[in-house]
Amino acid sequence: MDFALRIVTWQASQGRHGLPWQHTQDPYRIWLSEIMLQQTQVATVIPYYQRFLERFPDVATLAAAEQEDVMPYWAGLGYYARARNLHRCAQTIMSDWNGRFPPTAEQIATLPGIGRSTAAAIAAFAYGERSPILDGNVKRVFTRHFGIEGDPARREVEQKLWTLAEQQVANAPGLNMSTYTQGLMDLGATLCTRGKPDCARCPITETCIARRDGRQSELPTPKVRKAIPERQTGMLILQRGGAILLQQRPSPGIWGGLWSLPEFDAGGDPTQATQQLGLEPQQRYELAAFAHTFTHYRLHIKPWYLPVKDVVTSSRKTLAPPAIASATASAKPAMPQRWASQAELPSLALPAPIRKLLDGLLEAGLPD
Repeated sequence: MDFALRIVTWQASQGRHGLPWQHTQDPYRIWLSEIMLQQTQVATVIPYYQRFLERFPDVATLAAAEQEDVMPYWAGLGYYARARNLHRCAQTIMSDWNGRFPPTAEQIATLPGIGRSTAAAIAAFAYGERSPILDGNVKRVFTRHFGIEGDPARREVEQKLWTLAEQQVANAPGLNMSTYTQGLMDLGATLCTRGKPDCARCPITETCIARRDGRQSELPTPKVRKAIPERQTGMLILQRGGAILLQQRPSPGIWGGLWSLPEFDAGGDPTQATQQLGLEPQQRYELAAFAHTFTHYRLHIKPWYLPVKDVVTSSRKTLAPPAIASATASAKPAMPQRWASQAELPSLALPAPIRKLLDGLLEAGLPD
């Protein structure tokens, strides 16, 4: 039995069958799950997926919504460009495709935020199209099984893997593409894992080069990682009458479109930074610093809690976020601001570390 048919046979009896986005050919639901699953664990995605569909049950509803209405349903999943592209994609489907998903992987790949592998997965699950996928899990399966060396992110290595992926589909006429595609995903997620692959239960172990040569830990070839840059910022938790001051971050950009805390230079004075916002601190409390790691750098955050009152000013300024934004201070547009009550915070789109910070502070009780 060849590679693809072994995957299909295994998936039918041993693969995952109870995920909420399975057993549907609705391209909207399939697309949503594929985007959410990028860089994110299944267990994390499931509640977000269900909640998102309750609010945006179809592509027309999503397209008609404002981006600020979409972001709260994504907050905490990270990689927020996915949410912005999701919204843009829904609008493109409505305007350019009469509200219907394109019928081929090639056409789907022209939509915002959808690459070749994601487009192929949508086309396979929704339309049964014979288009191979090559996401991170599948790359790991292929590099081990076929003994492919080199960083899979390099163009020449990735092209070799795409050729292999195409060959497996071409060599299996009559292949059930939905089951095969799901099987590859399941195999990479449950057996051919990054740390400890379960080779004894793998349906393709007998022909796996990595298993034969004892090289499971060497393949895929590890990416050479550069030292991650370190950045610092100060954050202000400004409390007035039980409400916290938030600023909406510019989009695109890190945490684009989300509500976050005002920032100031990590070496600056939090009292002065607060006064620049037209507010007068009554007290100030230095909170425990913490770090948050993005894809390309680690951000060290020093939060300060300050109860405040208004002061009379001719104009109210918006602090520029020096550690995250890339533009110069003079080029940054003013960010929208709002005072959010404790009751409102759970429904707002906050970055995960900011939500955790505020939840911890509120749970402990605000200092007097």
